[in-house]
Amino acid sequence: MDKIAVLIPCYNEEKTIEKVVRDAKEVLPEAVIYVYDNNSTDRTAELAAAAGAVVRHEYQQGKGNVIRTMFREIDAKCYLMIDGDDTYPLDCAREMVDAVLYRKADMVIGDRLSSTYFKENKRPFHNVGNSMVRGSINRMFGCKIKDIMTGYRAFGYGFVKTFPVLSKGFEIETEMTIHAVSNNMQLENVIVEYRDRPEGSVSKLNTYSDGAKVLFTILKLYKNYKPLGFFSALAFILVLLAAIFMVPVLYDYFTTGLVERFPTLIVCGFATLAAIQSFFAGMILSDMSIKNRRDFEFRRNLVEKDVPKEEE
Repeated sequence: MDKIAVLIPCYNEEKTIEKVVRDAKEVLPEAVIYVYDNNSTDRTAELAAAAGAVVRHEYQQGKGNVIRTMFREIDAKCYLMIDGDDTYPLDCAREMVDAVLYRKADMVIGDRLSSTYFKENKRPFHNVGNSMVRGSINRMFGCKIKDIMTGYRAFGYGFVKTFPVLSKGFEIETEMTIHAVSNNMQLENVIVEYRDRPEGSVSKLNTYSDGAKVLFTILKLYKNYKPLGFFSALAFILVLLAAIFMVPVLYDYFTTGLVERFPTLIVCGFATLAAIQSFFAGMILSDMSIKNRRDFEFRRNLVEKDVPKEEE
């Protein structure tokens, strides 16, 4: 088992990967640097190997697929994940790693948004998207995470070996954050500098399609982790719609003594029944979610026993 593993998922990063590997080796000389090439068509893998990284390949396209394989194959006491585009300086890497090794943090978030991100990033829709995602998750899950979608993170062994990777693409960071918050894991925040990609380096993130996937992931995970809140909101919407459409039916009835809009009345009745079903479904799923939390804690305790103790 490695003491520190630096994980670098890569796709066509030949302009920057060599520098990222060299910087990681300089800051964390005791670490093993792993570069996982995700079907690059340039010299990314070749340059990473020349710089001293252990190069492996993931043939299913998508960052989520790469991270799933990384977490499955690599055993380490501490994992530092960083992008291969050289947008994150490594001067905070030691602080993030120490938080895992010595303060037992489950996940350390490299917070770009509290430093230079909004000034350095040249894509305004990305700025808006990051702020919107951060605000949505903090409100939905009652937390105060500073940066949801950062690719600069450190993890403990327990987190890595119990995290169920379901996402295939860039929504993986959102999934990690919600998983940690929902399971009451120890999170720490380290403010890191951010610099925009160097000239000639192109982002693989599509503002609109990947943004839509992230928002859908948030909604899906909210349903899974907070089912009572999700289905109660759905029930409220159904009751509200039923009440709005019921107003003219009741008005006609109290005015004329007749029900002239039977189709509307029937639809309102079914909408109310659906609201009741939705609420009770949320209650049942909430109990199942609590049981899943208990099972997760049990599995995590078993996994933590696999970590070797420090030698005296």
